[in-house]
Amino acid sequence: MSDVTVAVDDAHVATVEIHRPPENYFDAALIKELADAYEAIDADASCRAIVLCSEGKHFCAGANFGAASSPADEPRSLYREALRLFEGATPVIAAVKGAAVGGGLGLALSADFRVASPGSRFSANFARLGFHHGFGLSVTLPALAGQQAALDLLLTGRRVPGEEALSLGLCDRLVEAGALRPATYALAVELARSAPLAVRSIRASLRAGLLERVEGALELEASEQDRLRGTDDFREGVIASLERRMPRFDGR
Repeated sequence: MSDVTVAVDDAHVATVEIHRPPENYFDAALIKELADAYEAIDADASCRAIVLCSEGKHFCAGANFGAASSPADEPRSLYREALRLFEGATPVIAAVKGAAVGGGLGLALSADFRVASPGSRFSANFARLGFHHGFGLSVTLPALAGQQAALDLLLTGRRVPGEEALSLGLCDRLVEAGALRPATYALAVELARSAPLAVRSIRASLRAGLLERVEGALELEASEQDRLRGTDDFREGVIASLERRMPRFDGR
């Protein structure tokens, strides 16, 4: 069974849903499925907007560092697929239910818009794991929240609730949890009612140079992740996270 499903309706909206509940951890295979879905949707003239959503408790809790094989072990294969998400021509609106953590935050920020609820949580928790951020967050996070806010979120790894996420620009709409999927779909329908050729043209103009910046950032991020993966701090960060305690870093 596929971990990603696609449903297209008469309103020209494609709903792309991740099925790895409850946490919806990702790996290169999942991101490849998403990229393949985006690519197929781009080729379908009846699709004019994408709703990206997830089954289960959380939008995406990032990488599963407790698994035998983690995406952190092979960042370049993962990021080759992640880059394809940014290559897509169809606008994407993410329904951020629950948490968007680490690479899950990167996935959320790869979308054009995000709809969240007060209970949604956004977290770039990499430094708390002794690790370097990835998924193009070097580009997307400062672009949305500003340089200082991005520095704050990346260095502290703190959780940002829905209300603060809205004020920072991490999400574009804030609705009650029960209205999250309908509100995301409504925004997608609104986009789909505009002239599709104009929408793609305007979007491409505003995203000019983005793909190149993200590609460069992904290479740098992967290199730093390779370097830090061998440190004692990273091992301690992962163990502390799995044991649900504060890490004790020693800078080695």
